[in-house]
Amino acid sequence: MSNFPYSTALIIGAGPGISASVAKALNAEGVKVGLAARNVEKLSALASDIGAETSATDAADAKAVPALFDHMERKLGPLDIVLYNAAARVPGSITDLDPQDIQRVLAVSTYGAFLVVQEAARRMVPRHRGAILLTGASASVKGYPRSSAFAMGMFGRRGLAQSAARELSPLGIHVAHFVIDGGVRSAERPVPADRPDSMLDPDAIAQSYLDVLRQPRSAWSWEIELRPWVETF
Repeated sequence: MSNFPYSTALIIGAGPGISASVAKALNAEGVKVGLAARNVEKLSALASDIGAETSATDAADAKAVPALFDHMERKLGPLDIVLYNAAARVPGSITDLDPQDIQRVLAVSTYGAFLVVQEAARRMVPRHRGAILLTGASASVKGYPRSSAFAMGMFGRRGLAQSAARELSPLGIHVAHFVIDGGVRSAERPVPADRPDSMLDPDAIAQSYLDVLRQPRSAWSWEIELRPWVETF
């Protein structure tokens, strides 16, 4: 029988890659999993494989987020783990970017993250128990050319995670931010034959998420950086 410390999880912004690997890893530990995304059709195979609940949700909608939590708690019970994995990006020169596109990126990457963290905290604090995880990127700590929109969104998410960790940790809530510093391999994006291990394996990323969730509260991490061994930083 698993000694994993949590029994329910909600992954928001779920899809193939990191979300799918984390969902499968949690399921293997006996955790009941809920998956939320704008497009739930892409989740059907994964949900079927692990018996997950699904919900179509716009994480940047202030009314939709509480409704999502209500729905998932009716199906799964009180949520122990909430992972925010949604993001948006619009590449382009600062002089050419459409301000409305920037609003959309920030709505998904930062405002949506805030709504989810807030709702999770409201439900976890009375129980003095839970974990809130946020997936970041290289852009969480480094602003690249033609990537100002993504950098703003992910810098904001990292700031939210840091503040939330300092506020909520003393209340029993483990908040952790993951800097995924490198490309994540997939069927559509395989590792180059001449550069083995040069991309992150989503299953290996998931293992690190579960390792953080297993941390005893006397030694919690608020941030973990993950990158391939050949990645420069």
